[in-house]
Amino acid sequence: MSQQMQYQPVPEGAPGMPAPQAARNGLGVAALVLGIIGFLSGIPMVLFWLAGPLGLLALIFGLVGASRVKKGQATNKGVAITGTILGALALILAIVGIIVSALAVKSAVDEINKQVKGAQAQPKDGSKAGDTKPYGPGDIATYPDKGIEVSVAKPAPYAVGEIASGHKDGNKAYKVAVQIKNKGKSAFDPALTQIKARTGAEGREAEQIIDGKIGIGFDGTIAPGATATVDVAFDAPPTAKDLDVEVTPDVDMEGVHWKLPTS
Repeated sequence: MSQQMQYQPVPEGAPGMPAPQAARNGLGVAALVLGIIGFLSGIPMVLFWLAGPLGLLALIFGLVGASRVKKGQATNKGVAITGTILGALALILAIVGIIVSALAVKSAVDEINKQVKGAQAQPKDGSKAGDTKPYGPGDIATYPDKGIEVSVAKPAPYAVGEIASGHKDGNKAYKVAVQIKNKGKSAFDPALTQIKARTGAEGREAEQIIDGKIGIGFDGTIAPGATATVDVAFDAPPTAKDLDVEVTPDVDMEGVHWKLPTS
């Protein structure tokens, strides 16, 4: 049985009146979409750089969309208002994210500065770090945040063994005692401590002497409150008037120089 299809006539406007226009709801929808994405991006705070621009666009589009609804050019009032609100919230979250990130960066920089300061030696006599006054025999360099104190004694002549490396015939050998005191709360491992020396006006490197009789470095850990001392020998020209001994207690600590007279 066939059915006759019926068609409803399209309403026409009154004679002489312009044809009705379709609702312009695009900006309201865009505001809602951008507002949702911006709001979700702002929750973790680290994405403030994304939440801010999206929130601003959502706010603008939402306000324009709401204005169109007021003028009768759009019909999605709720969508436009929701997009506006979400855009404003995204902007607020972005601002909070910027503040939190700035505080986090400042805290990280302060911690780095603290670590750097702790890695720099301070004269125990209370003078300021960076003073031009050189360390002398027995002077103590402290690392406040590390709880480490380092001192180097005056060089003493050293009789090189029959089998030795680092000693040149005609040169003199000098022995220095390097002492590390651990005033921290945990054991200190001096295995990576570096001890070097230079001599002469040109600052030529003084080779370290190893002959089986003298230590080549620290061994084992230094317990809290304990002190460890190691003797190190260096080869120097007979005319050398002093040794510039540098001690670096660890890889993350700055080296300290002692200018030590050889006589």
